[in-house]
Amino acid sequence: MTDVRALIDAVFPIGIPLPYPLADIPATTQGIVFFKMNGGSFNMTTYPKLAVKYPSGVLPDMRGNVIRGWDDGRGVDTGRALLSEQLDALQKITGSIWVAAEKTDSTFASGAFAVSTPSGTVVTSVFQTRQVQRFDLDTSLVTRSTAETRMRNIAFNYIVRAA
Repeated sequence: MTDVRALIDAVFPIGIPLPYPLADIPATTQGIVFFKMNGGSFNMTTYPKLAVKYPSGVLPDMRGNVIRGWDDGRGVDTGRALLSEQLDALQKITGSIWVAAEKTDSTFASGAFAVSTPSGTVVTSVFQTRQVQRFDLDTSLVTRSTAETRMRNIAFNYIVRAA
């Protein structure tokens, strides 16, 4: 048993997040305990080795989150602390609109901008009216869109070995 336990300790160290393909965590066996990483607290006295890794006594809530490598001075994701959560963000999307300043109907859009149908007229002088053009910003014209920015992914249940 000692050799098997040493192997388990080496392969599955306490505190390491593990992607697990089932909804229910593995049953406790041979004193090996797993918890879901769902933001729950744990008894730091009962699980002192886990408390070394998560000194707040609370596991990160990995539901709907992904793990990102710590910057550690690289300069890509500066100012982050280990175990800190980062909300979603969208990279800047740009586009251009060209509207003729003269008396022409030359109107163009590119990127995330689209020219809509004329939405009315405006009097430009006593003798002339011009159409009023509406411009729309729609990022789905240049990207796949949803309510949040996300990477391609496969859903796993994150668990952690507690003992």
